[in-house]
Amino acid sequence: MPGGLFIGSAIAALLAAPLATHNPAALITPPPDKIVIEVATVNGSGCPAGTAAVAVAPDNTAFTVTYSDYLAQVGVGSKPTDFRKNCQLNLIVHVPQGFTYAIASADYRGFASLESGAVGTQKASYYFQGSSATTPSSHAFRGPYKDNWQASDRVPVGALVWAPCGEKRNFNINTELRVGVGSSDPARTTSFMTMDSTDGDINTIYHLSWKECPRKA
Repeated sequence: MPGGLFIGSAIAALLAAPLATHNPAALITPPPDKIVIEVATVNGSGCPAGTAAVAVAPDNTAFTVTYSDYLAQVGVGSKPTDFRKNCQLNLIVHVPQGFTYAIASADYRGFASLESGAVGTQKASYYFQGSSATTPSSHAFRGPYKDNWQASDRVPVGALVWAPCGEKRNFNINTELRVGVGSSDPARTTSFMTMDSTDGDINTIYHLSWKECPRKA
């Protein structure tokens, strides 16, 4: 995907406050000004060029990432490398001056068809450029399973990681899907997992928290 996908809407936070201890009382309602997100780079076997898109909520409380070709599979018809797919999004987020944001929670969605004995795993982590990555979250699904799936990650208020105020730091999102044969028979069956719901609706939503940056003396 070219590095020029601009979403001039309101998203919820990605770039402007201290990576410091958070005071719950400092949380505020989202700023009214529009947010712009630019996709700088997209890399990974789960998101070939042109298959990932970002959109922001009009109330600045969330942004979504939608994939159209994110599928991991094993068994009949699969290549040896198909068991694992990943994607790294590098986002440039422009937020109103004087505000910062943090990722408060994330909802991941898709569809899985796992034969009895097979296992599917979804992992995710994110970080601001120049900062340590968050500890990856991991969700497992065991066959037999054939249905939409959803996994949610929640960050405690005291553990929120805020974008540095007044600094331009790209925001990176790393995701992974992995399918294991387990005790299933890969010579006779196929198991797969997608990061995309069957009807093509939104699959990943990142919910944001906001606060004001400290005023300069």
